Amino acid sequence: MLPRKDQLNSQVYDLRQGAVVVTGGAGLIGSAVIWGLNNRNLSNIWLVDEWEDNSPKARNIKDLAFDKAIGVHKFREMIRKKDNDCSEIKTIFHLGACSSTTEKDEDYLYDNNYLYTKELCEWSLENGVRFVYASSAATYGDGSAGMDDLDEDLSRLEPLNPYGWSKHKFDLWAQGQGVLDQIIGLKYFNVFGPNEEHKAFMRSVVSKSFEQISQSGEMTLFKSHRPEYRDGEQKRDFLYVKDAVNMTIWLAQSPQSAGLFNLGNGVARTWLDLGNAMFKALGKEPQIRFVDMPDTLRKKYQYFTQAKIDKLRKCGYPDEMFSLEEAVQDYLTGYLVPDLRLGS
Repeated sequence: MLPRKDQLNSQVYDLRQGAVVVTGGAGLIGSAVIWGLNNRNLSNIWLVDEWEDNSPKARNIKDLAFDKAIGVHKFREMIRKKDNDCSEIKTIFHLGACSSTTEKDEDYLYDNNYLYTKELCEWSLENGVRFVYASSAATYGDGSAGMDDLDEDLSRLEPLNPYGWSKHKFDLWAQGQGVLDQIIGLKYFNVFGPNEEHKAFMRSVVSKSFEQISQSGEMTLFKSHRPEYRDGEQKRDFLYVKDAVNMTIWLAQSPQSAGLFNLGNGVARTWLDLGNAMFKALGKEPQIRFVDMPDTLRKKYQYFTQAKIDKLRKCGYPDEMFSLEEAVQDYLTGYLVPDLRLGS
């Protein structure tokens, strides 16, 4: 039996108390959250992830402060065996998952994205630990059922790929168990920014196009294959990773926050807007070439995403977000051009 919300210890909302676990701590959002915690003078952090020496992930965490680094398999075993050391944990940011929208191994996604999350959630609720986890805007599919973070909308959503379903499956489980009012699920939209080099072909268009522009002077974007959208006018809700960090930490610290939250800028912008912002930040004339979208993506491609963030605002989130142009400028000139990471 899972405990009621009123049985949770209020101390879990104070990130200074006990250990703060960040799974996926060497990844994009995970390492950025650790950077954000460090900026708030917090280093009581257990970083959970897998990486190799001298790898892009190793660079992500080189200048960050944390108490422990633990491998994923070891951490899951500690949780399963109820290891005594785990009694130190008061907060979990569960940001570790397979984030590839093209991953086809459904058994891997089931274990890594669903079961892992379920194990940590059950353990957290049994032990009065604040549990914050990454869901995904991919759960909304093509958006035909809306992109609202109202919990009662969950059963109508139809993700477009196995990754989205693996995230949606846990959201449905949490709703079915009646525990969404005891945890925080974060539906990140298109997050981009420093510390994403390890994502390879899953990096943001900003990261990949910076390489293209550096090498050839131009960038490529997908043509539209739907008549209602002209080439380059497909739209996304682009969220700078620094805003994602501020939202994530604020929600974890906010006692009134519970349930699913859309984390986005709240404004849909075109890929052309993004491309033009990049060339402006680099002081170059735009050179954008359109290429055919691979057949494998055409039926699974989101032409429009825009986060409704009313719920976040109603909870009291106070900060204004980077505009697309400000975010691109900061990312390019502060990190990509000088080849730096957060905390460098």
